[in-house]
Amino acid sequence: QVQLVESGGGLVQFGGSLRLSCSAPVLALNYYSITWFRQAPGKEREAVSTINIRGDTIRYSDAVKGRFTIARDKALETVDLQMDSLKPEDTAIYYCATADRFPTTEWSREDLYNYWGQGTQVTVSS
Repeated sequence: QVQLVESGGGLVQFGGSLRLSCSAPVLALNYYSITWFRQAPGKEREAVSTINIRGDTIRYSDAVKGRFTIARDKALETVDLQMDSLKPEDTAIYYCATADRFPTTEWSREDLYNYWGQGTQVTVSS
């Protein structure tokens, strides 16, 4: 069983930064590709960014490109999402996810993931 845990959420002002981390307490996360999703109130969950095992294939949604950076910390075995220039529309619950058969090409399709964390709240005030 793959258990994922997100951390680092909180309240930040417009233009501020936050760093989220995805970890797996009893799992070697370095051997899993990871995708970050988010779900804003009243909206569907959307993919934000993905990174493969080696860390050399990275994708971003258009909404966050140029502001968010995904990276692996091999020593800590985490996948981090550095979020800069935050906007109120970035307010959401952020989840990390992976899958037994990771959807490398269709990485934005949430229905292809079978392991999810509990989420961490990010709130950006205007």
